[in-house]
Amino acid sequence: MNGVELFLLGRTLMKIGEQAMPQPETAARGSVRSVLVVLGDIVTRPGTTVGEIAARTGLPQSQVSTAVARLEEAGSVNTRPDPADRRRRLIHPAAKPSARVAEVRAAPLDDALTAALTAPDGTAPDPGTLHEITTALDVLARHLTPEAATRARDLDNA
Repeated sequence: MNGVELFLLGRTLMKIGEQAMPQPETAARGSVRSVLVVLGDIVTRPGTTVGEIAARTGLPQSQVSTAVARLEEAGSVNTRPDPADRRRRLIHPAAKPSARVAEVRAAPLDDALTAALTAPDGTAPDPGTLHEITTALDVLARHLTPEAATRARDLDNA
């Protein structure tokens, strides 16, 4: 596997993950990605600001602000004034996961993974293949945490 293949695999996995998550009725499906990117940044760098998230993620500041507002409304993050500059707000992950976070974390991956692996002729993947891929994903998740992505991004910016 090379960098391009890894990047494309990552995008495919993101799309499958997005399909597996229960969506609030008010959310557009594409908006979930930016919310997850923002949340991942907040989790690995608590006490950050909207501007800092925008700089690190490459997302427009308005999109980061919208994502933070959605996360705060869902109870996933808390904000408070920055003591050094009261105009800015510091963003932290919520101490206790909200009901929405618990719902998303409890959502099974099976249906989305099965849909992604179903052949064009409608042939479903065999259970052994599903088990093999699920096991591989568990191994990757154990080793490639959001902190690992932060370390890789930090090396890129050094």
